[in-house]
Amino acid sequence: MSPPTVRRTVHPIEAESYRILRARVDTTGLPPWTRAVVERVVHSSADLDYVDDLVCREPDLQRAATVLATGGPVVTDAEMVAAGITRRETYCFVRDPRAREAAAAGGTTRSAAAVRVALAEVGPGAVWVVGNAPTALYALLDLAADARPSLVVGLPVGFVGAVESKQALRESGLPSVTNRSEKGGSAVAAATVNALLYGSNA
Repeated sequence: MSPPTVRRTVHPIEAESYRILRARVDTTGLPPWTRAVVERVVHSSADLDYVDDLVCREPDLQRAATVLATGGPVVTDAEMVAAGITRRETYCFVRDPRAREAAAAGGTTRSAAAVRVALAEVGPGAVWVVGNAPTALYALLDLAADARPSLVVGLPVGFVGAVESKQALRESGLPSVTNRSEKGGSAVAAATVNALLYGSNA
């Protein structure tokens, strides 16, 4: 199933950005959902390296798009990620007092502690989006048997733990979108979800 045509007004600047992107790199050989994700990530970052850096599996993307289209929940590790997902209510528990208390008691990060809070609130089957904290991605992997994610967008950024956590995600066999390098971040994580919500750009 190809990405649907989403009725939304595409700003001329966005249309021109996609025209330039496609003039610089040929994405026509990518499967449809993979192309939608890759192009939107490149558009959001102006970084053509993502064409080869992203690791996507088309069946995972197709199933996740169906989950999103039917109202499946989206959980993020950071409010910056949530702010970038423009057409869907999301859940982020990093400021929840329970996450703060658990982080202090367990000597971990609030992002990691918030994963357990989120799972208790949202339940299994969500789309999980990690664009900031490798510790959140590791925490989700530890809870994967209970979380049973529909998709894990694992794109944390940084020099400490980011590459290793993304490799662990790929090795887990969970449905996922990730990348191989230290790059990542809130904008590209949100862009991945937006691609699954919007489909391909005109």
